[in-house]
Amino acid sequence: MGTFLIAIVGVALGGYGGYLYRKKTVEVMNKDLVVKAEQIMNDAKNKSKELLYEAKNEAFKLQDEVKREERKRQTQLNEIEERLLKKESTIDKKEDEVDKLKGEMDSKITSIRQLRDQVEEIYKLQAAQLEKVANMSKEEAKDLLIRKVEEDSKEDIVTQITKFEKELHDKAKERAKWILAEAIVKCAAETTAESTSTIVSLPSDEMKGRIIGREGRNINTFEQITGVDVIVDDTPGSIVISGFDLVRRYIAKVALERLIEDGRIHPARIEETVEKVKEDVNMLIKELGEKAVLETGVTGLHVNLIKILGRLKFRVTHGQNALKHSMEVSFLASAIASELGADIAVCKKAGLLHDIGKAVDHEISGHHAKIGADIARKFGLPEEVVHAIESHHGDPEPKSLEAQVVQAANLISNARTGASKDNLDTYIRRLTELETLCNTFDGVKKVFAVQAGNEVRIFVKPDEVDDLGSIKMSHDIARRIEKDFHSPNPVKVHVVRETRAEEFAV
Repeated sequence: MGTFLIAIVGVALGGYGGYLYRKKTVEVMNKDLVVKAEQIMNDAKNKSKELLYEAKNEAFKLQDEVKREERKRQTQLNEIEERLLKKESTIDKKEDEVDKLKGEMDSKITSIRQLRDQVEEIYKLQAAQLEKVANMSKEEAKDLLIRKVEEDSKEDIVTQITKFEKELHDKAKERAKWILAEAIVKCAAETTAESTSTIVSLPSDEMKGRIIGREGRNINTFEQITGVDVIVDDTPGSIVISGFDLVRRYIAKVALERLIEDGRIHPARIEETVEKVKEDVNMLIKELGEKAVLETGVTGLHVNLIKILGRLKFRVTHGQNALKHSMEVSFLASAIASELGADIAVCKKAGLLHDIGKAVDHEISGHHAKIGADIARKFGLPEEVVHAIESHHGDPEPKSLEAQVVQAANLISNARTGASKDNLDTYIRRLTELETLCNTFDGVKKVFAVQAGNEVRIFVKPDEVDDLGSIKMSHDIARRIEKDFHSPNPVKVHVVRETRAEEFAV
């Protein structure tokens, strides 16, 4: 029990001692904190005094700068005001001068008007006296003078016009005869008109069902792989392959013929056959390009450019096969170049490649002439060849003789008889429009459009149209045809005037 009390007393004394120690420690710490706080307060007061002093100094400096700027602006305003006052004074002086000049001009205008009225009165008096003396009006005298001059000079005018026309015609005809005739004679190209569909013959109508397949599986697979439309109708012994891309249509035709010959028609076989035909057609395209290069004698072309050229075999423009047309232009251009002294190699190469852009114009946007020029430039062809290809349609303008030769050869190939495909209705409508246009002129008796619209013969009334009038009418009709009638070829205008005298002997 005594030990327990001693322990309790020891604990109490230890706790009281710890309390006194902690109290002493806290008092020391509080004293240090108070000292530090007082020091911080003193530092803050000193710092605020320094900042206040600096702020006052800065404010005084800003005030001085504002005053200086204000004085400067005031000086500028005074100068501007002075200049404005001077300008205002100058303007007032000029206004006074303008008012003075205006008054003088008004008086001069009034004087001129009076003189004009006097001159008009004198002119009217002279005209009246002349009409009285001549016993005819001004219009009558003018008409009389014109008729007199026309009658006296009619034969000379007709003679001179006829002479000059004959000289120009003979010179142009002689020159064109030796250039174009020689060029066209050297070129004998076949002309084919290809449509947008191909007919495939069948051994029997039972084959149509096999081509279509169960629920259309075979025909759908074939159309999807080849990119063409297969038309199966009631026509016996044939089906139609339709499409605008001649390469795809040719691949589809050959593939379908092979499938019919083989007899095994199912999706897997269709895919295999079409892929094999595509490889064969690629080889054919290369061979066609090489053949065209060999026949035209063009050298130095890249192998890939020759492949692109071969694709023109499957391109049709205005009913003409593009590859045949290109070869024809190459022949014509080289023949014309030899007559004119142009660079034959450039003309031949540019003529063969002038429509190369048509081989890829469905894949690249833009005009085929620009596309062709870019292709030629990409394959490193000379700039004169590139320019001839780009300008063969006149945009841009040909800047070299070779470019003009290629343009002329292209026009000759397109315009020659049988080159372009034209139906009967369009042909008849064009001739009718030409005859109707010529019938609108006064004095025309009969009109006949001949030579497929390349020539028009106009018979006039001889009592209404004289020789000079017939020459003038031919020129007027020609200009009118150029303006209102669109023809791919030049139209020759003949105006025929015939006077017949008849008498009976009894």
